[in-house]
Amino acid sequence: MRRFAVAAIMAAAALLATAPEAKTLRWASQGDILTFDPHSQNEGLNNTANSYVYEALLAYNEKFELEPQLATSWKLDTPLIWRFEIRRDVRFHDGTPLTAADVEFSIQRAMMPTSNMRVYTTGIQRARATDTHTVLVITDVPNPVLLRQLTEIRIMSRAWAEKNKVTAPQNFAGREETFAARNANGTGPYMLKSREVDVRTVFVENPNWWGAKSRKGNVSEVIYTPIRSDATRTAALLSGELDFVLDPAVQDLGRLRQNPNITVVEGPEARTIFIGLDQFRDELQYSDVKGRNPFKDIRVRQALYHAIDIAAINRAVMRGVAEPTGSMIARQVNGWTKAGDERLPFDQKRARELLAQAGYPNGFGFTLDCPNNRYINDEEICKAIVTMWAQIGLKVNLNAMPRATYFPKIQNRDTSAYLLGWGVPTFDALYSLGSLARTPGQGGDGQWNLGRASVPELDKLVDAMKSETDLKKRNQLIADALLVHNRNVMHIPLHHQVIPWAMRKNVQVVHRADNRLEMRWVRIN
Repeated sequence: MRRFAVAAIMAAAALLATAPEAKTLRWASQGDILTFDPHSQNEGLNNTANSYVYEALLAYNEKFELEPQLATSWKLDTPLIWRFEIRRDVRFHDGTPLTAADVEFSIQRAMMPTSNMRVYTTGIQRARATDTHTVLVITDVPNPVLLRQLTEIRIMSRAWAEKNKVTAPQNFAGREETFAARNANGTGPYMLKSREVDVRTVFVENPNWWGAKSRKGNVSEVIYTPIRSDATRTAALLSGELDFVLDPAVQDLGRLRQNPNITVVEGPEARTIFIGLDQFRDELQYSDVKGRNPFKDIRVRQALYHAIDIAAINRAVMRGVAEPTGSMIARQVNGWTKAGDERLPFDQKRARELLAQAGYPNGFGFTLDCPNNRYINDEEICKAIVTMWAQIGLKVNLNAMPRATYFPKIQNRDTSAYLLGWGVPTFDALYSLGSLARTPGQGGDGQWNLGRASVPELDKLVDAMKSETDLKKRNQLIADALLVHNRNVMHIPLHHQVIPWAMRKNVQVVHRADNRLEMRWVRIN
């Protein structure tokens, strides 16, 4: 018996010697996490934070290839029915086991009216648990991108949701407060330890995580701090108070690259920054034009587009850390074409002519809503555009605000013109066209078409690409839809973000085109 005890102690010591040493990662970006209800708000940083706690059926690996997460396998039973087998060794953070009933509940919850994740449930009719560890996802039509959509539908405990009266997603746009907004109970590698809004959020390692044996990183505690000031974020990184900054100021990149204690990595993000315009109301609100809406006139929209000197914005505001574009999707996204990426040229003379033809020779006034802590130099971009529009006679009031105020405002369509960024987690153009450009309808259709532009020709193309399984035919539908979008100036695209990350030299990360810091891959030496 003594020999066995000694052997056990030696084996445990050997395991500890080879296991990665636990570390704390302190990181920051300019804005705070919005909510921990995983189906309430579809926003990049928010989805990142939720992914530490909650998991989906499938996930992406480092090459953005699909891999199992809470599902161990999947197959098509029929063209309209997907069968998923659920892991049997998984427990929620409160100790209750994961079952197929939780998966059914979560998918149905993500389809509810207050969910902002309905774009990921496009084509889903319903989910049904057939036994303890089998779920069927039933679609209306064959869905060529369903598996990629499911990477963002995070699984909750039905019992926990019922107990805490959060069976429906938090209505974030309606400024609702629920238990799920500041508390969480997932199956993921980290547990939510504490949440101080706009101050600090702390995650700790889940000691019972099912995927611990395959873990590549060694972060046991995560401390996230929102820091609005660019200078303060940079100073905290340089002094060692922070280990990682998601959005270093572009004006500081040169200094950071020259510092021997700092590493800067960068790459193109699958996110497009653009201007949206109210094309629905008969009278434009927050404007000095009464009785009509100038943005309904394509000539006005063309004028606003022609007036933007995107090269100047890229040079002076973005310091070259952007890719000017005429497309609503980035190159990494399936469906991108060169023809769909052509911009209207910068031409102030043509812009003034178009305004005059539309009946506004002296311009008019309106308000541009803009976040000031969400995208790279977002407020500075808006300031530059306001100045450029002033040069063609437009009197534009800039209304910049923090993301926590901004998103409820524009999601309630309480806006005339707004700046927004749109990433594509599915890496397929349907996600953008269906959300941003299709006429608002059921499910996720037009959920972020905040200007309520409506072009029947585009709607037909979007609806066709939802079920077309022939890749060549489907990509032609996408190419045609992008051209229809551009021809009608449904939005004014600006650029695709190029995202730099900055960190201390001892931090190793996997830089991702979705701007997501995947914590399970982070290693601190």
